Amino acid sequence: MMFKSEKKMRAALSVMAVIFGASAPVSSFAQDAAAQAPAASADAPAQAVGAPRLGWYKTCSKQEDNDICVVQNLILANGGQLVTAVGLISVSGKINRKILQVSVPAARLIPPGISMQIDGGKGQKLDYAVCLPDKCTAEIPLTDAMIASLKKGSDVVFTSINFRRAPNPIKVSLEGFTGAYDGEPVSESKLAESQRSLQDSMQKKAEEARKKLEDAQKAAKAQ
Repeated sequence: MMFKSEKKMRAALSVMAVIFGASAPVSSFAQDAAAQAPAASADAPAQAVGAPRLGWYKTCSKQEDNDICVVQNLILANGGQLVTAVGLISVSGKINRKILQVSVPAARLIPPGISMQIDGGKGQKLDYAVCLPDKCTAEIPLTDAMIASLKKGSDVVFTSINFRRAPNPIKVSLEGFTGAYDGEPVSESKLAESQRSLQDSMQKKAEEARKKLEDAQKAAKAQ
């Protein structure tokens, strides 16, 4: 019995490793993401801001005896830091599980978890499952009712509490969610192409910001 239990636990942890990896950003998370992510008051949720986004998309992969599909949306700041990563994960096979995971920058208050609110409705709490040096990830079982609400909704707000005890609400548009959830997964080649385009756009924005800073410094010295 102990051997079977340990084997089942190792399989679950293996699947979870894939799940956490599935929501990794195109560029590396900065460890100071919490300080650089845009803050907002609870009364005025910040729109999904910063770098250009891939929007909602689905990826599928196979690990040992399990098929894993993740419908995800990744929000990055202009510098490539994590703002919010959302993943609806379906695991079928030896392990059967559906969960919703949301990742936010590190330095969060743990007890409040992350609140999810669809179209201004009643908030639902997601408890943190793990905190790493660069991000904290909360999760909740994914139900049919939750999926239906996301399909009908216009936007969803995820609110975490940072180490300064300030709420950081981030509003994510649900446009394209239904098509991604019900549609076919994107191919690896198409996803790689989209990621390259995103990286190029982010690099261009960073260069433009650097040039503006240099111009401002030159103008200040000329005065």
